[in-house]
Amino acid sequence: MANPFQNILNWVAKNFRKDASKMLIWTGVAGWGLSSLAQICGIAFNKKIPKEQKSFLIPQEIADAAVNVGSFFLITQVAKRTVARLFSTGKLAPEAVRNYLQKNKNLYGDKVGKLSFDLDEVLKKNKDFPKNEYYSCKNFYTSIATVGAGILSSNIVTPLIRNYSASKMQKSYLNKTNSPQTVNLYKPSSGMKI
Repeated sequence: MANPFQNILNWVAKNFRKDASKMLIWTGVAGWGLSSLAQICGIAFNKKIPKEQKSFLIPQEIADAAVNVGSFFLITQVAKRTVARLFSTGKLAPEAVRNYLQKNKNLYGDKVGKLSFDLDEVLKKNKDFPKNEYYSCKNFYTSIATVGAGILSSNIVTPLIRNYSASKMQKSYLNKTNSPQTVNLYKPSSGMKI
């Protein structure tokens, strides 16, 4: 009987060996999701936080989780797909692939760089295509793009969106809790009700 941990490692190797950026995206999404869930549970089960504050904090944390996971996934996915597409069209290619395309100029010369061209299809049909160089280079650069996009999302885009949405939620919450019937306004100088 196989070790369950070994089965997991085999599954990861099988599904992510040609595309490490996919693993980076899904582990990032899982990390954001689990940390958000921990934060929500921490607030929900903390007896020191009053129920009134929980009614504001829990929805805010759920909104933060949606922003965190959504922006991370969207931005990293766009970056990964853009770079992968540049490689599959031949706009970006390692030297071995460029040499192969130059050698077979009569077959691919006018197609390279066009959106309809796909090096992934070319390598399936040609045994002499330098697929190891192609995949390792494509994998490296899509991973770099994914990491860069993750940093951009986590440190710039997400905080801006999260702060904006938290501000809106707080204003809405304050408007609900401080309705006109319960607010007494005083003039600072005289202390008289207005």
